[in-house]
Amino acid sequence: MSEQLLAGLNVSRETVVRLEAYADLLRKWTRAINLISAKTADSLWERHIMDSAQLFLLLPPGARTWLDLGSGGGLPGLVVAIIAHEKAPDLHVTLVESDARKAAFLRTAAKGAGVDVGIEVARAESLSPMAADVVSARALAPLPDLLGLAERHLAPGGRAILPKGRNYANEIAAALETWRFSVQKYPSRTDPDSVILSIEGLSRV
Repeated sequence: MSEQLLAGLNVSRETVVRLEAYADLLRKWTRAINLISAKTADSLWERHIMDSAQLFLLLPPGARTWLDLGSGGGLPGLVVAIIAHEKAPDLHVTLVESDARKAAFLRTAAKGAGVDVGIEVARAESLSPMAADVVSARALAPLPDLLGLAERHLAPGGRAILPKGRNYANEIAAALETWRFSVQKYPSRTDPDSVILSIEGLSRV
């Protein structure tokens, strides 16, 4: 089932095994700390793994650094890092998580999956600017607030890759009151009501 869901990414069996190891730890740790909703645990691969994995498809050519804000249980950042281990080995992924318990999970899960990631135990707004080629965040904040964090941490010419739910059009409209940017919308492969926003040229109005 997991390999069928990842077919579009054309990853090896080894990468699937790494993702399965991560998924097992995610289920186990969720019993103790709130990493994912208990009601979505049974559909972990569809709701979380594949939902995160599809962001990797928007990796810009030549990107070397990916910063994931509010990583929580590693979604999407650790999933991206596991795929990049095979598909983009020069990409370095850094996970930002202010909750020390969740950061401890991220260290354990990265080690269990056999991937090297950076982990910053801090709030995104207090972290020194990271000049990342890509900034991602999943279910962290409304778009106007997310863009403030993205602007802080993006390198010039960088890209924000942000999954958003059915209210995305209203969020874009609200963001355009205080930000200038170009945006491309990609349909989510896991939720017909959701999109992935690819945002570039970000500046304040």
